[in-house]
Amino acid sequence: MQSEQIQIQVETQYIKSQSQPENNKYVFAYTITINNQGDDTVQLLHRHWLITDADGKKTEVEGPGVVGEQPEITPGESFSYTSGTVLNTPIGVMEGHYTLQVADSDLIQATIPTFRLSVPNILH
Repeated sequence: MQSEQIQIQVETQYIKSQSQPENNKYVFAYTITINNQGDDTVQLLHRHWLITDADGKKTEVEGPGVVGEQPEITPGESFSYTSGTVLNTPIGVMEGHYTLQVADSDLIQATIPTFRLSVPNILH
């Protein structure tokens, strides 16, 4: 199985009700959908994120699974989850990868495309 057979889509949302711009606290949610377009079942074992704010501050986050799960995704199926992060600036980016185990015991890395987190209407 090739990592290209794992397609990842991201949707982001600024959570105004939990943010405190006056204290440099900007809360964002992101929903990830992982589509298995291969012929084998995969299990998401590990995540690795690099989060960069507009000041260039980088934060790495890694650990087992996502949102407390290590889901199995069968061929043609998808798995979605929502999580969040807090930035000190109104704009930032996230990127990373998932480590997945293929049914035949190979490990693959699926790249999470870089995506922007931004307060609405901050960019013209």
